[in-house]
Amino acid sequence: MQRIILFLCAFLLSSAAVVRAQSLDEVIANNIKARGGLEKLKSLRTIRTTAKMSAGSFRLMVVVENKRADKVREEAIIQGLAQVRAFDGKSAWQISPFGGRKDPELMSQDDAKDLAIDADIDGLLVDYKEKGHKAELLGHDSVEGTDCFKIKLALKNGDVRYYYLDADSFLEIKIETQSNIRGTVQYSETYLGDYEAVDGIFFPFAIDNGEKGSDSRNKFTVEKVELNVPLDDSRFTMPASKPEAKAASAAK
Repeated sequence: MQRIILFLCAFLLSSAAVVRAQSLDEVIANNIKARGGLEKLKSLRTIRTTAKMSAGSFRLMVVVENKRADKVREEAIIQGLAQVRAFDGKSAWQISPFGGRKDPELMSQDDAKDLAIDADIDGLLVDYKEKGHKAELLGHDSVEGTDCFKIKLALKNGDVRYYYLDADSFLEIKIETQSNIRGTVQYSETYLGDYEAVDGIFFPFAIDNGEKGSDSRNKFTVEKVELNVPLDDSRFTMPASKPEAKAASAAK
């Protein structure tokens, strides 16, 4: 009898481990399905998102362009000037006219971390194992009264993200990020809402982002999401500096 009891206990413990593993995969699969399904997501070649951003009284236009595989270009536009940050799949660069720099310059690996993540057109949870990330289902948690599945995603670059998926819709409503920048861990949080379907794929049209615990927030209102629009690779490649700029730099 004692042997039977021990056997049953061992069986139940091993079964529980299997259930937990299946639950994580099931939750992620439901999230992918809720967003539009794997086939729809994989059919995306490009995405262009146009949004308005406000931070207190500050206003600007934001345009984000993604292209498979792992290319992204982000522009913040105000008074005719555009701050550009881009990743071509290998290296990141930027143009910072507001800082008096009109020529493109390469970005450091730390500064480019978020760009490399934004370049993932499918989203980090899709094929996370193949991408070298590790996921763990932490159970349930509440976000402003909404019951959520909480997933911890340890990225291969050392950063950590916590996804809060609505237990009913399985869509992301909050993402917490722990990012190591030049030896310092930075904590931020992003709230997502007002999901709308674009050609059968759901995107958040309201995004609220900021440092965790801070009252200072960046609020994005998406105006338009365009799918599979023509985007040349040159949009993401660092352009050469203008000859006159090089000459001026050499003269100094």
